[in-house]
Amino acid sequence: MSQSSGAADGREQSVLFRFGLQDRVALVTGGGQGIGAALADALGEAGARLLIADLDLGRAEHVVAGLRAKAIDAQAIRADVSNPGEIRAMVQAAVDRFGRLDIAFNNAGVNFNSAAEDTTVEEWDMTFAVNLRGVFLCCQEEAKVMLPQGRGVIINMASMSSLKVPHPQKQAAYNTAKAGVAHLTRSLATEWAGRGLRVNALSPGLIQTDLLQSDALRPLAERWITQIPMERFGQVTDLQAAIVFLACDGSSYMTGHNLVIDGGQSLW
Repeated sequence: MSQSSGAADGREQSVLFRFGLQDRVALVTGGGQGIGAALADALGEAGARLLIADLDLGRAEHVVAGLRAKAIDAQAIRADVSNPGEIRAMVQAAVDRFGRLDIAFNNAGVNFNSAAEDTTVEEWDMTFAVNLRGVFLCCQEEAKVMLPQGRGVIINMASMSSLKVPHPQKQAAYNTAKAGVAHLTRSLATEWAGRGLRVNALSPGLIQTDLLQSDALRPLAERWITQIPMERFGQVTDLQAAIVFLACDGSSYMTGHNLVIDGGQSLW
């Protein structure tokens, strides 16, 4: 299947056609809840078949049940992206189930919300094992499938924190790892651009999820809202069109970009 922007009979495709993901296979890590689940849903509604990976298999299966209720072909798998063997098995599962891999959204992440002076070595190492090393290892295994195909799209979850420190949240390890994801994305995009593989990053700002309502973050919410020019937190639906755009032929000349969707917060 070609992912070029020209139709098979030589006629130019319509803009809307280029935003479709019909018959493409997408892998979503951390897809069992929150942003990952919502963006998996968007990819599925655009036509993709999906492998939903999560550390909690039950959560992944719940998301898959919702996708199948919409007649979206999907499968769940448990995967720990800090474990290289489980990453390899996850990517192989996508190929075994669907025959190939066209799109990968490396979304899984952790954040301990620890002050710098209180961050333990274990917290630092786990943050990097999942948020940066895990993203690299996922990209590496996904590329081993996509590069021989001569086509593919990888989207890495970065964060507004890759650009600025979201004061007063205490998360030095998280901020540093996400900055690494943004530069890793640019590095991989540079290496693979000439071989048909595009790599971009998505950087959300403050999105209204269960995490934002957690005991650790709720006290900061009133202060943060004053830092957002649009005067509201984002919704997961505010990110759905972006993931489809990054995955589809409509962004076929775009690679190495960190797409920030934050209500303007990084402007100030």
